[in-house]
Amino acid sequence: MNLLPAPPVNADNRPYRDGASAGRLMLPHCGACGHRFFMPRYQCPRCWSNDLHWTPASGRATIHSYCIVRRAALPAFADRVPYVLALIDLAEGPRMMSQILGENALQAHIGAAVELCFETCADGAQLPQFRLVHHG
Repeated sequence: MNLLPAPPVNADNRPYRDGASAGRLMLPHCGACGHRFFMPRYQCPRCWSNDLHWTPASGRATIHSYCIVRRAALPAFADRVPYVLALIDLAEGPRMMSQILGENALQAHIGAAVELCFETCADGAQLPQFRLVHHG
């Protein structure tokens, strides 16, 4: 499987990208109103404060919704089809989009428990992804 290109790093997402490089999913947490959110940005989308603190997420989550992609939109994804793209509800509250990885990824369903994993990108950067939790 081809390695994905790394997402760009900028001032807003640097703590998120640095956390991923260290094997942690970091979420912005507003010091003014307590809101945890995702996508990384420079101010809280609830109260507009820029008093942000970055805290690690547990890595526990569930699938809110998903689709099975059968035709790649970009050449970097061509050898992955079919693959599962999902909206993930993190245990801490925020929702994020991720690919579901693993041999059993096509068994994904709404409400399925997933856990954090990392995929190495072409430049060595780590990309937070998820895989289904095996029960039993």
